Amino acid sequence: MRGSGVLLVLLGASITLNVVLFLRKGEAPPSAPAAAAATEAVAPASAVAADAPEAPAAEAPAAAPVAGDWTVVRTTVEHSIARTMAAVAGEHGDALSAELARLFVWDVDMNRDLQKGDALELAWRLVPPKDYQVAVARFTSGKLGKTFTAYRYQQQGDDYPSYWRPDGTEVPLFLVDGPLKQYEQITSLLKDRPTHKGMDFKVNTGTPVYAPKDGTVLRTNWNWSSNGNCVELQLEDGTIAKFLHLSDTKVKAGERVARGDVIALTGNTGHTTAPHLHYQLERGEGKIVDPLDYHRTDRRALGDAARAAFDAEARRLDALLAATP
Repeated sequence: MRGSGVLLVLLGASITLNVVLFLRKGEAPPSAPAAAAATEAVAPASAVAADAPEAPAAEAPAAAPVAGDWTVVRTTVEHSIARTMAAVAGEHGDALSAELARLFVWDVDMNRDLQKGDALELAWRLVPPKDYQVAVARFTSGKLGKTFTAYRYQQQGDDYPSYWRPDGTEVPLFLVDGPLKQYEQITSLLKDRPTHKGMDFKVNTGTPVYAPKDGTVLRTNWNWSSNGNCVELQLEDGTIAKFLHLSDTKVKAGERVARGDVIALTGNTGHTTAPHLHYQLERGEGKIVDPLDYHRTDRRALGDAARAAFDAEARRLDALLAATP
């Protein structure tokens, strides 16, 4: 009897299981729109390749993502740019706040002009191993009552992209008769750090370095561990110009040079972590002179032929900012 009872229980469980499986086979699968909606809810905002052409307006709404690996941030300032970016970008906050400072330093004093509630927008990405690119940044200052926008754009004939205002003028100033004709970015100004005595230009190794004025070469390649390959010129007005971290020097001590002569090639030698040129000016007993005060400065403007392409890129980047969820 006991064995018969066990068989009956197993038989009943088997029948019940078959009934459940039969009923489940009759359930309809999720509808395609519902599945697509679920996918969209978890997809990153940047779902299209960065260099993909813009989709026609009829095929994509105005707020559709227009770039692939860009991260878009819209926030308000609570304390400082550094704290604000740390709150929204975590471990990337310090690097991004430095990038923003380089962009807006030409128009805004981030120590005196910044106020709580100022608006900040940017699209950025990390280029391995640790290079940060900002495609577009926009800062709205309550104190100044203005909005400052910087678009990353490379005009035809330039070796590097630069940042441009909506009116087609370049964001950073450049030094007239400066040591470089082209460079990627000014990464450090004299006023950025009290212990830093020069102006740093981010530039590829092997870029020609030019004498800013007529002068005489005083020495080369001193203090190798810190300066690497280096050149020191005494300019015609008595100012001492130093060029550090070079890959090669093209002059020797005692040689006369004229304004515009190639005196060296940029590099990554000495105490440095990336290719750049350190440009330092001194007068009298080692008094440091700001290159922005010593040189005449100017700001480039895009010509008519370049404006159509730039305006199209600016619209694309505006759409990127508008695509933030």
